[in-house]
Amino acid sequence: MRRATVGIVGAGQLARMTAQAAISLAVDTRVLAKDPSDSACLAASILELGDPDDAEVLTRFARGCDVLTLDHELVQPALLVEIERGGCHVRPGGDVLRFADKAHQRSCLQEMGFPVPPFARAESALDVIAFAAVHGWPVVVKTATGGYDGRGVFVVEDPAAARRVASELASRALVVEPLLEIDCELAVVVARRPSGEVVTYPVVETFQDDGICLETVVPAMLEPALSAMATDLAVRVANAIGATGVLAVELFATPHGLMINELAPRPHNSGHWTIEGATTSQFENHIRAILDWPLGATTLMANSAATVNVLGGVGSVDPVALLPAALAVRGASIHLYGKSARPGRKLGHVTALGSDRGAALTLARTAAAALKGPRSLSTSEEGHGI
Repeated sequence: MRRATVGIVGAGQLARMTAQAAISLAVDTRVLAKDPSDSACLAASILELGDPDDAEVLTRFARGCDVLTLDHELVQPALLVEIERGGCHVRPGGDVLRFADKAHQRSCLQEMGFPVPPFARAESALDVIAFAAVHGWPVVVKTATGGYDGRGVFVVEDPAAARRVASELASRALVVEPLLEIDCELAVVVARRPSGEVVTYPVVETFQDDGICLETVVPAMLEPALSAMATDLAVRVANAIGATGVLAVELFATPHGLMINELAPRPHNSGHWTIEGATTSQFENHIRAILDWPLGATTLMANSAATVNVLGGVGSVDPVALLPAALAVRGASIHLYGKSARPGRKLGHVTALGSDRGAALTLARTAAAALKGPRSLSTSEEGHGI
């Protein structure tokens, strides 16, 4: 049997960890990167430099792969649809990638009967003010595309702020929503094959600061019935949109029930714990799913698992220089992405397993703090407890 070749568009840390997972399956990975210093460039079997927005470059790249997949959602969906029509396997396909557009996502999910927050498309400050007149201030204004890790999300307190934000984002399509009362934020990672087989990972509780995920803990502290509802909702969404590969369904748990926050049609930060903490990682199951191979078990390997992200700060040093101190924390698994440090940038993550969530979080936080230096204090340590 010939070795399978998976093409990955984009060369960030998700592509890096996907390529690492492919090695044990004897799957070759070709990575299309814009910059030879990108995170995944050293992990790929074959590296190609090029712009994925160039139709000729992307089409030629796709033709050299058994299946094409994505490290991010910044590829033009229409271009992927054309490549699919040309006979190439693209997973997720262009139609699924359109759900990365928050306006399209909210509209389609609402039409399908899924729970989403109240929302409206906005083209001006007047649209935002009109929405707030019905739902109250403050509201949340989001760019419909391109926003992640807190980018493109603004809490707007009043009409003056609405005019200021709308002016700054005059060329962008916007979505406006109420500022919801949230009990906690959750994520369910689903893997789905083209043939329809679906597996889910345990529901994860995520902790954010300024829109950036800092920590994840699994299993989430939920009543069993609510956990089952979250899992069922994620599976129904994956089937409804025809997802292939890994899909992360981000949820708000509110006093009025679960609401879908966002969909991410790719491996996701909330699933990084699965590398050490599950029978089969999200990255391996993504490879299996897009190749339409049988999916692996998703069993949690301990009572609890926690992941802490390592972010760059002002004047922060390269965590590689502090690696020995972090490695001295027994039981913590460290992943560095090979990225240069800058404020807010995800440079790596630490995962730990434990007898309970407190033990897992403490271990992961200790190693993550070591990667930031002796004067570091993470936002998570200042914020929520364990």
